[in-house]
Amino acid sequence: MFLSHLVVSSIHYYLFLQVPALVGAVAAYTDCSIEVEDVDTKDDEGDEESKTTENDTGIVEIVDNRPAVPNYKIKKAEEGKAAVDLVLNHFKIFGKGKKAKLTFGGNLCCASGIGASAAQVVALARAVKQTLPQFATLTEDEINAAGYEGEKGYHGTPSGIDNTAATFGGLLKFQRTDGEPIFEKKQLKEPIRIVYASTGITSSTIEVVDDVRAKKEADPAWFDALLKKYCDIVSNGEKVLEDGNMNELGKLMDENHKILQDLTVSCDELDTLVIAAREAGAIGAKMSGTGRGGLMLALTPTVEIQNAVAEALEKIAPQVWKTSFQ
Repeated sequence: MFLSHLVVSSIHYYLFLQVPALVGAVAAYTDCSIEVEDVDTKDDEGDEESKTTENDTGIVEIVDNRPAVPNYKIKKAEEGKAAVDLVLNHFKIFGKGKKAKLTFGGNLCCASGIGASAAQVVALARAVKQTLPQFATLTEDEINAAGYEGEKGYHGTPSGIDNTAATFGGLLKFQRTDGEPIFEKKQLKEPIRIVYASTGITSSTIEVVDDVRAKKEADPAWFDALLKKYCDIVSNGEKVLEDGNMNELGKLMDENHKILQDLTVSCDELDTLVIAAREAGAIGAKMSGTGRGGLMLALTPTVEIQNAVAEALEKIAPQVWKTSFQ
């Protein structure tokens, strides 16, 4: 399973307005295994840990072996527990008298802006399919639906873009509707090399989205002007991706980052990384995800440029990765 990562789209703020976005999946994954056993809950009455972990989904033990930036898993722990319970409740499995051990791993490094929460809940849904015979026929759409439910634990009201990208992979054009979201798989002429770097700051999607919503309500004209610019970028981005025009894609990423600065969701740490990437040879760079921390990504069309940008960012960023959109 691939993780989600925004390409030239903005982020969740505009998706709620039912405008399109472009999202890509990079070559990294989160996986999950499930072990289930029967337990006598009476024997656990004196066990304080069992009291605190038993709920409508039974006793759930979460072992999180995913790599992560410092403090990510600590700050996201409660949201993660809520997300797991939402997926399990969605399937109506386990319950009283059952103990489930969920072990998460993989090579996706968890950080704000990379879609780690979506990768986690989709991995859990896939593990349900692989482990429990009654769910062996789950479709990709059903796995995606479970992932969407899980994302509510992290995001409150998720846009649906991250779990869709984590489920289906590749490059997608995504748009919310009053009903089911619409998404269309796009074909890349060849993989797109990128470098992404972490600020080391873990942000809360719920808090940032609420703040942007308040700004929109206070100044609708300002927000609508940015929305128009954003829609133009997505429309142009779809064409340049189909054409394989990396130079134009880079320009659109730069324009998108400017919109995100105007939207007040970038921050000094992100802007510093974006500038450093461009100065090192990236043909475009922007923040990714919620903002006010998290990640930025840089477009690096050749191995030489990718290495040079990564080397420059490693001097100022706590974590740097080289990968590609597939």
